[in-house]
Amino acid sequence: MVAAPREPVIGGVLPQGRTTPFRRLTTLFMAAAPALHLNPKPPNPMSKTRKKRSKKIKAASNDAALNTTVHPDAAGIDIGAEELMAAVPPGRCEGGTVRGFSSFTSGVHALRDWLVECQIRTVALESTGNYWITTYAVLEDAGIEVCLVNARHVKGVPGRKTDVQDAQWLQQLHAAGLLRKSFRPAKDIVPLRYLMRHRSEMIAEGARQVQLMQKVLIEMNLHIQHVFSDVDGLSAQRIISAILAGERDAATLARMRDHRCRTPEAKVIEALQGDYRAEYLFVLRQCQERWEQTGAAIAACDAQIGLITAAISGDGQQSGPLPAPENKRQHTAQKNSLAMPVFEEGWRFYGVDLSAVPGVGSAVLATLMSELGTGTQIKGSFRSAEAFASWLGLCPDNRISGGRVLKAKTRKVVSRVAAALRIAAQSLRNSEHKLGEYCRRMKARLGKAEGITATAHKLARILYAVITSRVPYNEEQAFRQTPATQARRLHRLQKQAARLGLQLIPAI
Repeated sequence: MVAAPREPVIGGVLPQGRTTPFRRLTTLFMAAAPALHLNPKPPNPMSKTRKKRSKKIKAASNDAALNTTVHPDAAGIDIGAEELMAAVPPGRCEGGTVRGFSSFTSGVHALRDWLVECQIRTVALESTGNYWITTYAVLEDAGIEVCLVNARHVKGVPGRKTDVQDAQWLQQLHAAGLLRKSFRPAKDIVPLRYLMRHRSEMIAEGARQVQLMQKVLIEMNLHIQHVFSDVDGLSAQRIISAILAGERDAATLARMRDHRCRTPEAKVIEALQGDYRAEYLFVLRQCQERWEQTGAAIAACDAQIGLITAAISGDGQQSGPLPAPENKRQHTAQKNSLAMPVFEEGWRFYGVDLSAVPGVGSAVLATLMSELGTGTQIKGSFRSAEAFASWLGLCPDNRISGGRVLKAKTRKVVSRVAAALRIAAQSLRNSEHKLGEYCRRMKARLGKAEGITATAHKLARILYAVITSRVPYNEEQAFRQTPATQARRLHRLQKQAARLGLQLIPAI
């Protein structure tokens, strides 16, 4: 088949009413510019010079190499959902310094073998979702040091938008020692942390089912939540089970409550007179069954957590038994606590009773053990209390430019330890200890949210000092006044006295 010849263009319009494409119209317009007396912009003689200069600068910046003597045996891996791109230093292998591998298990093993063949000792990879976990574990088992990098620290580099360039850039930065390793607990703590996080999700699911049960009870006009403290408590669940079994008499249901219930029986009877529709009962039964299934799963998870925790060697193996509590509420289990001796395990992990610190209960202690590990591991991971508080995101992130404070807010850090410390700080609002007084003073001076964060910061510093020194908590030592603090308080009092027309006279 022979193509038809092009038809001539007359005045920018094709015959038979067909218009010219945009490129041809542009060509015709530029050709007709002199006839139409259009004066195009004269060329700038400096434009070529600027282009050449920019090209030279760009080429020089690309040719500039980083100092790779800090980690000469470093590699970089760009993590993807289906592909892993790895880059090694030049001269380590034939056929190029960048190779791609599948994210399947066979591909990860091939990546490990290639890195071992290239004599790689340390690898940098970004924490992309949860795709990096398998690669991290395989390389760690092979004896290769893995540097898990926050993606925020290496993003925003112009011109490096491919997987190959990302891997090469990670390799160069890591070889130059410019990457900061993210915290990851010790190998024996990782299973404990994984199960504890799974347990937290199941507790949230159980709370969701309790809320659904309360929603159905409100629609049935059964005011159980108004006469009992908890819908998932002993009395409420006993009555709900009897209702699902067919009991409708309010007086009979009221007699099923626990003997410790303080609500009068007459009020309970009034609260248990409702609308028992079939659809309400069906949904209530399903919610209760799912709540009970979640409770059974949590109990099985607690048993597994107890086995893993017992196998971990702590710092207080030879410290003797757990000391007696200073008050009756110190070693009491809280709601949703682990079904294991948390305080005894905490004593074995750290060699000191952290529950002596006000606000530190079983939940905070379990979070510390599962997220951070033993005292030796905490001391080796964080160089000081300031670094520990900064990692938690509880200290101000000052941004100063030209002597002016642009921002002094805390960083947005997602940390289970920081969340637990904030909850502990909130529980100190009515405490008579000095930590409670500190919390109330910070909330009055900074605001509610900022005061809770400041108290959580104080708790973090106290816990770090107690864990690393293995010295029991001493309230007087934790809140001792330094000469600088005394000078500031004296200056503040003198200003207040001068404002009121008074004069301070030191006592002899």
